[in-house]
Amino acid sequence: MIEIKDIAYWYENKDNPLFENVNLVFEKGKSYAIVGRSGSGKTTFLSLIAGMDKPKSGEILYEGEAINKIGLTHYRNKDVSIIFQSYNLFTYMSALENLMTAMAITGASHSGDREYAIEMLKKVGIDEETAKKNVQHLSGGQQQRVAVVRTMCCDARLVVADEPTGNLDEANTKEIIELLQDLAKSQGKCVIIVTHEPDVAQMCDVQYVLKDRQFQMIN
Repeated sequence: MIEIKDIAYWYENKDNPLFENVNLVFEKGKSYAIVGRSGSGKTTFLSLIAGMDKPKSGEILYEGEAINKIGLTHYRNKDVSIIFQSYNLFTYMSALENLMTAMAITGASHSGDREYAIEMLKKVGIDEETAKKNVQHLSGGQQQRVAVVRTMCCDARLVVADEPTGNLDEANTKEIIELLQDLAKSQGKCVIIVTHEPDVAQMCDVQYVLKDRQFQMIN
């Protein structure tokens, strides 16, 4: 689904690359964890996969086609869904409005279907009354569930998550990772998670550690 071909990345004011000669394949229907020390380049790598930045060399293929040829704007809007540690919800909207807006922007197959959005929120424990509340009135765990279900409602087949459980307690962390795993298994999506938490990484199908500018499989 996603193929990384010999990519490298470095900052212009730094002598050494964050990573180089990286060749990886990420398949649909699986969850992947990327771990590494702070500053190792995990989040930068995720931004490359999400089409938010470009590698200095090499290329990234989505379904066999280079993402820059697909068009990065189209790729970001249609093919990739991003889950942030900070949730990245529209804070002036309700949970339901956040879902409806995301589906409309991405042209999802259920765009405009309010009842579908309500049912999807119910699947993650958010009832209709709560769904109509401004998201700022929800707990951190509830907001992250909204962020995950927003991804479930959109048609993007690649899901990238940057420290999605960083602000959550153990119980909510387990629930969010299980939701992401289910997203991979039941909807055939490819889920890539950057995390600093070993317990989170171990819940994923495949684990990589970014160390010494290379990605090493650790399971």
